[in-house]
Amino acid sequence: MPTTTSADGTTIAYSKVGSGRPVILVDGAMCFRGMGPLDALAAVLAPDYTVYTYDRRGRGESGDTAPYSVEREVEDLDALIKEAGGSANVFGCSSGAVLALEAATRGLAIEKLALYEPPFIVDDSREIPTGYMDRIREHIAADRRPEALREFMVTGVGMPAIMMVVMRLMPAWKKIKGVAHTLPYDMSVVGTTQEGKPLPVDRWTNITMPTLIADGAKSPAWMRNGVRNLTELLPQAEYRNLAGQNHMVKPKVHAPVLKDFFG
Repeated sequence: MPTTTSADGTTIAYSKVGSGRPVILVDGAMCFRGMGPLDALAAVLAPDYTVYTYDRRGRGESGDTAPYSVEREVEDLDALIKEAGGSANVFGCSSGAVLALEAATRGLAIEKLALYEPPFIVDDSREIPTGYMDRIREHIAADRRPEALREFMVTGVGMPAIMMVVMRLMPAWKKIKGVAHTLPYDMSVVGTTQEGKPLPVDRWTNITMPTLIADGAKSPAWMRNGVRNLTELLPQAEYRNLAGQNHMVKPKVHAPVLKDFFG
């Protein structure tokens, strides 16, 4: 298992497949190598690129140095970019898209940036109940992982409550519960961008690399509204709406889009 070391000494585990220009894939909440769509996406991209997937800190085989900060997660990605040769194309999905966006604005050596559905809430088309994030943090602090996951999946994501019963019977439940403690990390990455207010106009003004921002035609209106708001703030950004898609990354659908953009 290859690893790299972040600036604070945390070990970050990664996988590398394919050959060609480097592309780094950044997972969203609860996903890591072996659980989530990015391993399969890497396999489809591998004939054309050297593709890196990695376990974000606190997940899978990566370390987790306290205290957590978004800056340290950015440093993790920076370490991987250096491992890839000093610069790379980057694709992030969901909260991973927000992390990739933050990395770009902090000046990491990203050649091209592709983002899929950062979960911004920018208007009244979606409202998260008051105290939602605090309750998740309280559950994690008390080691009530199933309760934290239920709060995230039902209140945050909008999953029907009955599906949580089904999830607890699935073989993957142990893996899901094993990374529940990282939910507050993703909430820190997303920050104040889910408060139903337009995105700050001056937050990402220094992003100059070519940027692709995409969403799915079947995704909820609040998600697509957030993507459009971000696109408006980045004049150099290219927007694509993927027919028939929702928030899930589908390798056979997303890979051709990324290949077209990365070149």
